[in-house]
Amino acid sequence: MPKRHDLAPLLRFKKPTMSPKQRRLAAALTIEDLRRIAKRRTPKAAFDYTDGAADGEVSLARARQAFGDVEFRPAILRDVSTVDTSREVLGQRVALPFGIAPTGFTRMMQAEGEVAGATAAAAAGIPFSLSTMGTTSIEDVAAAAPAGRNSFQLYMWKDRDRSMALVDRAAKAGYDTLLVTVDVPVAGERLRDVRNGMTIPPTLSPRTVVNAIPRPTWWINFLTTEPLAFASLDAWSGTVADLLDTMFDPTVTYDDLAWIKDQWPGKVVVKGVQTVDDARRLADAGVDAVLLSNHGGRQLDRAPIPFHLLPEVVAAVGAHHPHVEVHLDTGIMSGQDIVAAVAHGAHFTLIGRAYLYGLMAGGRDGVDRTIEILRGQVERTMRLLGVRTLDELTPDHVVQLRRLVPGRWPGPT
Repeated sequence: MPKRHDLAPLLRFKKPTMSPKQRRLAAALTIEDLRRIAKRRTPKAAFDYTDGAADGEVSLARARQAFGDVEFRPAILRDVSTVDTSREVLGQRVALPFGIAPTGFTRMMQAEGEVAGATAAAAAGIPFSLSTMGTTSIEDVAAAAPAGRNSFQLYMWKDRDRSMALVDRAAKAGYDTLLVTVDVPVAGERLRDVRNGMTIPPTLSPRTVVNAIPRPTWWINFLTTEPLAFASLDAWSGTVADLLDTMFDPTVTYDDLAWIKDQWPGKVVVKGVQTVDDARRLADAGVDAVLLSNHGGRQLDRAPIPFHLLPEVVAAVGAHHPHVEVHLDTGIMSGQDIVAAVAHGAHFTLIGRAYLYGLMAGGRDGVDRTIEILRGQVERTMRLLGVRTLDELTPDHVVQLRRLVPGRWPGPT
């Protein structure tokens, strides 16, 4: 029999973690792990609002499949003892090639909401975006993360005075970037929300309430914290439904965008770009970045896949406006996805669902874990590809396997 002193150097017992939250977050090794935890801990209506997309959810599935169909081409025998994941984005250095996307109803997913996202982003040295439909005020987010780099996402409203009141508040609070979302002339048909009774304002069905009962932590947090307050509702009366009536304007044109751009002192990014022609026209209009996005599949189902659109947009914009950045979101669930996007030509990316899964799994600690997982995956993938900086990533490092090949309908013969 081996002696105890012989075994001691070979065995190392894991120190127990007393906190259940820390145990479950430490056990999460991927964003999908965080998603599974979030689903267990969050009522169905709130989880599905995050997890779901429009109609048959084809756009979201295709966006994720596009990343799954990437084949990496690594270079060998490179010194990758150190890697630099930082990059200058819109005039300032960021620590990682991703930031947190704007999300609505965030405190309904988990009570810490936008404050958890903003403070985690500031600690990690990455940007945070507050949605017009966020559930923490513009000023409170700025106060929670005074050293953070915050952007404000704006829907183009019918009432231009109300639009500019929000823009003015964001500028006064120190937000440096305006993220103008242009793919919501009307809300998409989000069937999970309809079936769950997740309307605006929320009118939860009895079945949804019953589903929430076994999740006491969510209920305690929801009922004992400040009532939901929307980023855009502090200055005027009316229901959220009234707000949406004024917010989603089907008459918005490029002239409206130019009008807002002229009044905003910081950087302007247009979110929701889905064609090469629109990207080129926006660059001609003088925006600082175009964000390729189909709204996480939550608007037009069967919309273009941003990752597929990326190389052509980068070429078209770069030909005449090399200083206009091309950003990307939709479908990102890993650091490998982020590296593939950067190699494919994206200057920067945004994560939405991945951040919310972490939030639902563990509040601020869960958002920290999301960023930690993605940072580790980005660094490891860069090393395995043989690159030390983001600028060394090129299209030669990625191949898009042929599954969904964009092309035009040939028409009658």
